[in-house]
Amino acid sequence: MRAIWLTILLLSMSNIFMTFAWYAHLKELNQKPWIVAALLSWGVALFEYLLQVPANRIGYTVLSVAQLKILQEAITLTIFVPFAFFYMKEPLKLDYLWAALCILGAVFFIFRSKLMGA
Repeated sequence: MRAIWLTILLLSMSNIFMTFAWYAHLKELNQKPWIVAALLSWGVALFEYLLQVPANRIGYTVLSVAQLKILQEAITLTIFVPFAFFYMKEPLKLDYLWAALCILGAVFFIFRSKLMGA
């Protein structure tokens, strides 16, 4: 169980870096040439990889690749919605709820053997 929680923590931290690498340049560097944004984003993404690679290695000791991927997607939405609302100043939309419910369904189906004790 410790491996799963450590994986979730590391994937969450890595996702914060990746969300900023992918989207913060739209707000902060929109007047700069795209190559500047790409290089700075690449630098931020390095920290994402320094957390994501160990997270997946630790997680793979107790989870399948599919479970790691769906877990990452659930974490991504959990990080992205507050980022979009608080940092990018975008309005909250009901579509976020529908997306979260779809991902919750994916989490259930990919983890149901663990959840059902089988």
